Amino acid sequence: MSSFFYAWVPLTALILDSVFGDPRSAWHPVVLIGRLISFLEEKLYPLSHDSPAVRLTAGGLLVLAVLSVTGAVSGILLEAAASGGPWVYGAVSAVILYFTITPRSLARDGLEIQKLLQQGDLAGARKRLSWIVGRDTDRLDESGVSRAAVETIAENTVDGVISPLFWFLLLGPVGAACYRAANTMDSMVGYRNVRYLYFGRCAARLDDVVNWIPARITFCLLTAAAFLLREDWRNAWRIGKRDASLHPSPNGGYAEAPAAGALHIRLGGYNQYEGKTEFRAYMGDPDRPVEAGHIGRTLALMYTATLLFIAAETLILLIR
Repeated sequence: MSSFFYAWVPLTALILDSVFGDPRSAWHPVVLIGRLISFLEEKLYPLSHDSPAVRLTAGGLLVLAVLSVTGAVSGILLEAAASGGPWVYGAVSAVILYFTITPRSLARDGLEIQKLLQQGDLAGARKRLSWIVGRDTDRLDESGVSRAAVETIAENTVDGVISPLFWFLLLGPVGAACYRAANTMDSMVGYRNVRYLYFGRCAARLDDVVNWIPARITFCLLTAAAFLLREDWRNAWRIGKRDASLHPSPNGGYAEAPAAGALHIRLGGYNQYEGKTEFRAYMGDPDRPVEAGHIGRTLALMYTATLLFIAAETLILLIR
């Protein structure tokens, strides 16, 4: 009977996310993980001096410590929940998983940007976009804002949805929690700059590894979602196969390329970061200009892919 309850944890987590979203609280588990990362960085980084090898070691200790604490805390919560029976264990598992997924946050951000663009408030859309992307947004036109939003939603379909669900399937709630900790470390220290080139390298590489399989699953899911939504699923598959590996990330292109193919738009191109222009390889063909409406269509692809994976996951857990 306990296995039956457990199988419905992913769907319950999605329902919780749909109802409550991602609460903006200082006590949110991801915020607490971020505080832990900052605390450990403050203690470990000064010890790393200027030696690349020492900085790599200090960064590795950061990764080990954060994963250990996250795993231990979530494990203790689950052990306590197990004593309350399958209903309590399932409820705690669902809450842990709920805190690791972010589909409603992606939908909220995307729809707010789309609405501002459709109302003709380009300045407002630029400002709202700046909350969720690292590129400079103050000079983007409507197409540039729409492209950035589509790229962010597609790429975060992996990081914010499929990967935590995948690691839940493999390693349970502890796996999902540790995945979120790894992804948070990458977002905080996984940069190629003077400070983090070596200190953050372990976190960055770990994030690449834990997203590798989920990203390729996402490629298939987005193609299937395109079919169900009557988008061009054949082109999604073709563009994904052709362009996914062009992305600077080993994983990001496996979500962005099929989304571009399904919508017949081109992603990638020139972006500015702190006033410096960078070029990222194109994905997709410019059959149509990127417009505000493509944001909502990308969100539909994301949610459909999410439901497909949760349906498959629930079936696997029921059988297992």
